[in-house]
Amino acid sequence: MTSNRDRQRAAARARLEREMADRAERSASRRRRNTTIAATAGGLVVLLGVAWLVVVLTKGDDKKDNEASAAASASATPTNCTWLPLVDPSASPAPEIPKEVKDVGTPPASGEPRTGSQTMTMDTSVGTIKIKVDTANAPCAAASFTYLASKKFFDDSKCHRLVTQSIYVLQCGDPSGTSLGGPTYRYAEENLPTGRRPAYTEGMVAIAKTQNPASSGSQFFIVYKDIESLSADYTVLGRVTEGLDLIKKVAEAGTVPDPAASGDPAAAASGDGAPKTEVKIKTLTMSPAS
Repeated sequence: MTSNRDRQRAAARARLEREMADRAERSASRRRRNTTIAATAGGLVVLLGVAWLVVVLTKGDDKKDNEASAAASASATPTNCTWLPLVDPSASPAPEIPKEVKDVGTPPASGEPRTGSQTMTMDTSVGTIKIKVDTANAPCAAASFTYLASKKFFDDSKCHRLVTQSIYVLQCGDPSGTSLGGPTYRYAEENLPTGRRPAYTEGMVAIAKTQNPASSGSQFFIVYKDIESLSADYTVLGRVTEGLDLIKKVAEAGTVPDPAASGDPAAAASGDGAPKTEVKIKTLTMSPAS
């Protein structure tokens, strides 16, 4: 017959094994997240099958800008911008749009500029950041950002995620600040830096997406240091022309430990979380194409 002490020891051993397995899985999950530049989408994955991913593009001088445009222009650009609903309107019963999603309608169905460039200006809590948007090669992404900016979609939102190991990005564009948010539509990827190594370099800005095609949204990443291992799957929106030094200072300050990593030193030290230095977008505006 098994004694009470034996049963207690067995139960304690089982609890320890479960805790060790859970800790190992959290660490492995965090490592995978860092090396794939994936922004977790938590409940939105469950509700909509969406797992936000991300990328970025940009540095400063005209030569690198031209090289980026030449490499990226090899990717297909849709001849028409199609704004796909985030949830299927024909589903029965009709699915509810999660509270993290902000409904401001959809951009116009046609008439978006397809030449030149635009300037995205972000007035933030750490200073002004300007991005040269490649309207000629990313017309649909540019049209989406222009539309959302006109609706003040990004105003008073925080850049909710900073990664300081393996992947070097500041992620913004989610008004909910949870990594779950975005608009009620999505659109196809374009202006991919195919054939470029590394594909995403310091200063680049790119559009977050899910693991599925035609799933770009409002979230975007600013790359503040070259990323050596990231596939060319994400729309290059443009390049930072002013304020990259501000982003680097934010990165130097580090991240706030993820509460989910409590008790897991490896996960807590992963360098992936909210930036310690808050970056709040007071206003985001888009200039006309020129």
